[in-house]
This record gives sequence, structure tokens and C-alpha cells, in this order.
Amino acid sequence: MDILFATTELAPFVKVGGLADVAAALPKALRALGHRVVIAIPRYAAFESSGLLFARRLSPLSFMLGERALEATLYDGKLASQVELVLIDVPGLYDRDGIYGDRGEDYPDNALRFAAFSRAVAELARVADEGGAPYAVIHANDWPAALVPKFARDLRLDKTKTLLTIHNAAHQGVFSKESLPTLGLGWDAFTTEGIEFFGKCNVLKQGILSADAITTVSPTYAREIQTDEGGHGLGGVLRQRKDVLHGILNGVDYSVWNPSIDPALPARYDAEDASNKLRCKGALQREIGLPLEPHEPLVVSVGRLVHQKGIDLLAEVLPRFLRATTAQLAIAGDGDEKMIKLLTDAVEKSHGRAVFVRAAPEAVVHRMFAAADVVVVPSRHEPCGLVQLYAQRYGAPPVVHSVGGLKDSVVDCDSKLETGTGFTFEGESAHELLGALERAVTAVMRPEWPKLVKRVMRLDRGWDGPARRYEQIMKSLAR
Repeated sequence: MDILFATTELAPFVKVGGLADVAAALPKALRALGHRVVIAIPRYAAFESSGLLFARRLSPLSFMLGERALEATLYDGKLASQVELVLIDVPGLYDRDGIYGDRGEDYPDNALRFAAFSRAVAELARVADEGGAPYAVIHANDWPAALVPKFARDLRLDKTKTLLTIHNAAHQGVFSKESLPTLGLGWDAFTTEGIEFFGKCNVLKQGILSADAITTVSPTYAREIQTDEGGHGLGGVLRQRKDVLHGILNGVDYSVWNPSIDPALPARYDAEDASNKLRCKGALQREIGLPLEPHEPLVVSVGRLVHQKGIDLLAEVLPRFLRATTAQLAIAGDGDEKMIKLLTDAVEKSHGRAVFVRAAPEAVVHRMFAAADVVVVPSRHEPCGLVQLYAQRYGAPPVVHSVGGLKDSVVDCDSKLETGTGFTFEGESAHELLGALERAVTAVMRPEWPKLVKRVMRLDRGWDGPARRYEQIMKSLAR
């Protein structure tokens, strides 16, 4: 099949969350299965310094967005994975710092920016169709590309089916009613069976209603988003489309996240001999300023510092956790200033046993996973989560809140550590998080711990299985 993959993030070039990692890995895995995959993405400023080579198409892509005439310059290139890449450049819309906004605030023209991107993707498919080589499937990702299925239908691309993946239903692209012309839609779309959502325009809702199939990033999350709370108001719409809604757990790109070949690590290791984790821990302690105590348990937290991720719970338990154990804690991330202050205040009172690394470079994050004995993911809700999957590969059994993809990928260890792949807690409370953390660091000191580390490192969390599930869905659409 020929697949057009529409995304607004792509690791390592432009990244806010897990979408960037998926956009890099899933097309590569689909290409390995024999399909041609073309990634379409806005031409952000970050691509200028990426080192990739691009060829500018001589003919621009001219199209209408409602009554607004737009022109996009297209740039063709290839990733190292040999997946094709098309950068879409509409003057004034993408050539700025940030993807969705700057300093925590959304850009005021996001309705135009991503409607234009979605329309351009649909027009790319139209050009391919008119050239006699139609795409079998357009795979749109999250709300910024969620209008692609609607525009594809409006263009009557009957040979091309659409698949929408929801990576996080909390982000929906909600704009004022007056934004409808900017989004390129007529007033006939502003209905309860269309884009209307409590008097506003909801781009994700329109995508859910227009796509031929919908996926989300774990089986449990597929069930959660069909509830009013889990769907953030879209539960009813998703229940309406439950027959075409599938939950597929994300995978890990082992060419990037693999301690046996990771160039960022001071010493490499694998499931059969993980002894070099001790060297990695000592090196990280020196690097980030923790006391050089390689034999004490090291707990690591990596991720966006926002309410969803439960970072405030971690900040709350930190003093009690350090008093109750001899462990150290290393935290990396960036996000809300309120969350950053909570963490900073807690770390300052840790007597040097906790360190906060704001906006850590990717290489440092890799070294943190390698150094960790335990990785904590206290998210209030988590569609899939990649941190716990990386943690398992790097031999750091995760402590997770049992929701969404965390529930699907981490099995709670029994008291003898003979079964399980991590440590889970059920309630959304600091008390239960603290209990799970204490269980984990106590287990680190037990003689059975190395067997648990080996077991989680041997788990197959690669992209081949998930890619085959996507392939099945796409083939069923293309029949």
C-alpha cells in the first residue's frame, strides 16, 4: 500500500510528546513490512538545521481553504530510515519557534495553521489520485491533522481511505464558532452531527465523525475514552463510532532505545549481562550532581511537567519518600511553571539526594534510563505512555498508576518478584504512589532483583507487532 502519514511532530526534529516518537517509528515499521510511506509535516524552522537534504518542488500546491486562497511550497526528502518526507510550507504559518505555541500559550492563529496543513495533506492526496497513483490510506494523527478525513471526503477521494489516531483525547482543537470560515468549513458543518461542540468548533470531533477508522494508543485507553470523563466530553461521539475504534499499544524503536547499542551511554549492557548499569549510575550521579553512591537505589522520572503526568503527586511524596528510604531521585522535564516550582521547592529540601534537570537533552534522558533502578510514571491518565516501555528496555522496572497504556504494559510484581514487570498503584493519591515507590526500592535490594531486571529487558515491545495491527486495519479499509 501507499500510505500518507500526516503528523505535526517528528522525532528527533520537532517534539512535544510521544506523537513525535510514534511518527518516527511507525512509518519505518510499516515500510519494513513492504509499504510505501510518505510523512507529511509542516516545514518548521527546526528542519533548516536538521542536516536532511530536501528538494523544492517547482510547482507550488495551490488550494482553497473555504474562501481563502493559499499556496504551499513543497519540499521532498528522505529520512535515514528511507521513509519519504514532504515538508509543507505555507508562508507565515510554520516558520517560528515552537509547534503549537510558545511559553505555554497557544498561538492565536492555530485554527488557520492546522486547518491549512490538513487541507494541504488532502490536496496532496488529490494530486496523487489525479496522477493515477492514489494513496490507499491517509493516516492522520491527533487534532492538528483531524480535518484531513473531512477534507478528503469533500474532495471525493473515493480510492483513498482515512485513519485517525487519537494520541491524547484531552487535546481537541476547540475554537470559537467564528473560527468556522478560518477552518475552511461551511456553516452546514456547524451541527451536533458535525464540528459543533457546546457552541464552539471541535476539530477532533469532526475528525472522529469523518474518518473511516479510528485508532488510539492502547486497548485500555480505547475503552476509557468512550466514557464522558475519559473522552473529555467526546465519550458519546466515540461510543457512536465504537465499531471502527481500535486500541493498539505503541511500541519502542529498538534502533534508538536499546542499551546494547545506545551511543549516549558511558557503558553498554543487555538482558544477559546488565552489570554495566552500575557504571551508568555512577557516571550519571557525577554528571548531574548526585552523591556518588552507585549501590543506593536510584529512582528516575522523565516527562512533561503538567498536571496530567501527576508531577505534583511526586513533589508531594518526595520528602516522605527520602525520609523512609536511602534512595536518590533524578527528575527531568519541562512544562508548567507551577509544576516546576513545586518540584524545585521539593528538590531544594532534599539535602542533595534529589536533582531536577530542566529540559534535559535527549542524550541525558537516555543516560538517566540506563542509570535508573526504578522509573516512576505517576500519570493521572495516560493514553499509552512510552516512558515505562523505555524503562523496561533499560532494565528499570517502572512504578505506574494503573490507567490507560500503563495498565496494558505493566503487570504488578508479586511479593516474591517471580511474576510481574513493574509496580502499580490504583488510586489517584500521593499515599498510594508513596506505597508503590517504597515497595519498588525495597525490592531493588533483594537478591531476586536481577531476575526481574532480566525479565523486563527481555520483553518484546518493538514496533513489528503494532505495525502489523495497523496494517490489518489499513488493508481492511483498502479492500
